[in-house]
Amino acid sequence: MRVHVVSDVHGAADALARAGDGADALVVLGDLIEFIDYADPSAGIVGRVLGPEVSARFALLRRSGGRDELLAYAREAWAALPDADAVVDEALREQYDRMFAAMTAPTWAIPGNVDAARLWPEYRRPGLCQPDGQVVEIEGLRFGFVGGAPLAPGQRPRNIPEAWTPYLRPRSEYDAAVAALGPVDVLCSHVPPAVPELAYDVVTRRPETSSVALRAIVERDRPRAALFGHIHQPLAPRVRMDRTECVNVGHFRRTAVPYVLRW
Repeated sequence: MRVHVVSDVHGAADALARAGDGADALVVLGDLIEFIDYADPSAGIVGRVLGPEVSARFALLRRSGGRDELLAYAREAWAALPDADAVVDEALREQYDRMFAAMTAPTWAIPGNVDAARLWPEYRRPGLCQPDGQVVEIEGLRFGFVGGAPLAPGQRPRNIPEAWTPYLRPRSEYDAAVAALGPVDVLCSHVPPAVPELAYDVVTRRPETSSVALRAIVERDRPRAALFGHIHQPLAPRVRMDRTECVNVGHFRRTAVPYVLRW
């Protein structure tokens, strides 16, 4: 059995259409949407709708971690549009139309933190499974899936505009979804287990979101593999914990190369 695994596609529909070539199945671990293109400010939803200067400023504030300043700037920028929610909703659907059409069958896909999970049910079809929070058997192995990202304790998402509802989940809800999986052979998530080398991004120079609950499952159940994405430039792309190979499958938008899982 050969399964190709990708994450952090961020609008690369053409590459995604080739990701399943030569594979028996494709697994997509989220972040299909390109909301801000850090390499090209004229691209992404923000660049296309609000312009490259606004997009570049958004990117700078997100990199610097100035959350309050970013929110204030976002309110001002989106207020310039007469109906920002309608514009963003249309832009999201345009991207999802391309991204889901590019997925080969059979495909198992879960949303990442950037994704608008509310829209995903509209794209269900035969051969495309959306197994967030579920365990599915693929050729004799149990795959457990958990999408999105956990929020820090006490933190709540603030969406500007409201139409962009990234998949950020209360910590208790996320941890409960992880615990509900039970023992699996392959643990699939968007964010990594809380291992410092896996969570640290060498470009942003800070630890990004990770999950203590995922690490607890790895330590307790010792699955064959824990596969994830989210960290675009990780300090370590893989770490072995006992018998579990913890693997960042890569920033697919940049590499266009899937991770290959064989058994």
